[in-house]
Amino acid sequence: MLFVSATLQNEPMKATLRYLAGMAGPSGFGSNSTAEQVTEDSSCFLSSPLTALITGASSGIGAETARVLAKRGVRVVIAARDLKKAREVKRNIQKESPKAEVVLLEIDLSSFGSVQRFCSEFLALELPLNILINNAGIFCQNLEFSEDKIETTFATNYLGHFLLTEILLDKMIETAEKTGIQGRIINVSSVIHSWVKKDGFRFNDILSGKKYNGTRAYAQSKLANICMPRK
Repeated sequence: MLFVSATLQNEPMKATLRYLAGMAGPSGFGSNSTAEQVTEDSSCFLSSPLTALITGASSGIGAETARVLAKRGVRVVIAARDLKKAREVKRNIQKESPKAEVVLLEIDLSSFGSVQRFCSEFLALELPLNILINNAGIFCQNLEFSEDKIETTFATNYLGHFLLTEILLDKMIETAEKTGIQGRIINVSSVIHSWVKKDGFRFNDILSGKKYNGTRAYAQSKLANICMPRK
């Protein structure tokens, strides 16, 4: 039993080291894998036109995901807080893939009102929705609150995405029924989620200015992302 306990305690560190080393996981890909490599066998995109909605696609992982999916013929909806950056991403995508269809919509995931407005605007376009990629995320060094008076990291990284998914789920089900293509919801987390100890998921600590730790708050939000999937 002592051996098992020690092994379990070391698992978060092992996961972090595997990530940093770029070791492949069960999917066959690791942290060094590129979006180009992951989508190299793009036959799944060719059977029928697909639509993917990506949050936080104005930079980083989100922008690269949008670029490569558009390159593979997927209609991409970029949900971003900064539309200026999003327009630049769209220009770069269409420069590389002139036929790419890219839709830009504004969203602030820390705001429930903004999420609801975004969903109304998206649904009004009457587009199908095959893939939802909940990618956007922030890290706050100091304690901050959203307009809904919720700790900003948790509001943005988890609650905003939860609400977005709940509102758009019926559209994804409708799309799957009409096309016969099963949809996918992808929640982008982080290996840092493993830094949360068994008894460490404590929101009172997050909300206390004296005890607030930005890294801990981020880790807890990413653990919540992993706990989010539903049937």
